[in-house]
Amino acid sequence: MGKAVRIDLHGLEISQKELQQLTNLPVNAQLIIIINPLKNLIKDILKKLKGSEGATVIFLSFSIFVLGYLIFDIFIKIFAAWMTIPSWLLLIILCFLGGGFTQGFLYYWWRSRLKFTKNNLTHSLKILLNDVVRYNAVIKAIDINDQIEEAGNAGVSIKEREKVIAALKLTRDDLIRALKTERILRENQNFILKNTELFVNNLAALTAMQVTEEATEHGRLLNEALQIALDVQQEMNSLQSESHS
Repeated sequence: MGKAVRIDLHGLEISQKELQQLTNLPVNAQLIIIINPLKNLIKDILKKLKGSEGATVIFLSFSIFVLGYLIFDIFIKIFAAWMTIPSWLLLIILCFLGGGFTQGFLYYWWRSRLKFTKNNLTHSLKILLNDVVRYNAVIKAIDINDQIEEAGNAGVSIKEREKVIAALKLTRDDLIRALKTERILRENQNFILKNTELFVNNLAALTAMQVTEEATEHGRLLNEALQIALDVQQEMNSLQSESHS
């Protein structure tokens, strides 16, 4: 989101880390490219070089580089004196080989996580993940709208903002509740199928929720949250039906 996010939007977005904790699955796992952290490190160093810390950064960076090379050179002379190529060239070769091996391992690990997620992705979880994307998109849209308003466009301000924020909080709570419910169902599927009589059907309580302002943004969001809860309930019913088939 934007740099100057309004305080009422803080904590509303469902982060990637929180989503993975709620589902206990590496959903939306991203492949780590080892060159990216190096790029970020170089950017940070260049940024500091332009500031008052420039001399200190140059000294520390050079000292670390020289010290690392000297330790490596001493190690080679002691344990690999038979090496005929210069130690600096060997260091470069090892860095490339190490980088390639690390990237290969990260790719294998990423593919394993994708496969694990795919094997455990239920129909309800797919729906919930899509709803999380839509929900976060609403938060992002509001943040962008706030930035446009702060740029001097007062006419784009969100009407009844407090109601919209309150609706988003309710939707967030329902999403989290639904994700937790889906995880419980998924991780205890065998037990539930064998003990369906132990679980109370709360569908009546959910459908009793009345949304009186369906045309408003917060009413639409509440209806979406209710639909998510109903989707989870439908998944429970599906599991129970399978146990009797």
